[in-house]
Amino acid sequence: MLNALRSLLRPRAAAARPCVPPGQRIYAVGDIHGRADLLSALIDAIEGDISRRDTAATPRQTTIILLGDLIDRGPDSRGVLDLAARWGRKRAMHILLGNHEEMLLDAAENLDVLRHFLRHGGRETLLSFDIDEATYEAASFEEVQALLHAHIPAATLDYIRSFQTMIRMGDYVFVHAGIRPGVPLEGQSGGDLRWIREPFLSSPQDHGAVVVHGHTITDEIEQRPNRLGIDTGAYQSGHLSAIGLEGEERWLIQTDEDEAGIRVGFQPLP
Repeated sequence: MLNALRSLLRPRAAAARPCVPPGQRIYAVGDIHGRADLLSALIDAIEGDISRRDTAATPRQTTIILLGDLIDRGPDSRGVLDLAARWGRKRAMHILLGNHEEMLLDAAENLDVLRHFLRHGGRETLLSFDIDEATYEAASFEEVQALLHAHIPAATLDYIRSFQTMIRMGDYVFVHAGIRPGVPLEGQSGGDLRWIREPFLSSPQDHGAVVVHGHTITDEIEQRPNRLGIDTGAYQSGHLSAIGLEGEERWLIQTDEDEAGIRVGFQPLP
């Protein structure tokens, strides 16, 4: 009886914080949406952060994860894809297929999807591949689809097809949009991983891992016990966000556009 009472009065150990595997470091980048200028500055900031951290401690195996929606809406989707490909030749990298990449791939074959794609930023993507604006504006949907095939290299479309749907590392899982609560991670549908908002965003449920995602724009990154949302609306806000993860540590790296140009900020996260 006395031992049972002591057990009840003994302070409970704090819950373990989510962590990445030992010896590894992860940088996850939110939705870029054609902002090659912000991505270029962010790449420089992350590379500098890697150098500083590797100098101060034992070098870690670094992995870059781009959470999808590299294209559409912003002015330079082609530039973003080129930057991502060059960075991926230097660093271990995973790129997730976002709903906008899915629309581009489907629009190449389906006129109904093409109409939807063009209304949601696809126009800017096509123009970034050197399609003449006057020619685009005068074209029928069938002609726009032909322009897509003529100007976007097949190798670029194949590169986008190689993007992944989910990455699991340690106590984190990385997806574009979110997951369906109550469904095991291995049973998630591609549609949910790329498009879901509710009931994922408001769910307090333990998903078996902390879900790191983009897709839903917020003014600042969102930290919840079960998820981290890092889409800060780069194409409209001028803020492109990334989080660094190492052990139990988290930190924010953000490139911000203002009247003076592009600034870089670093901030530790609780």
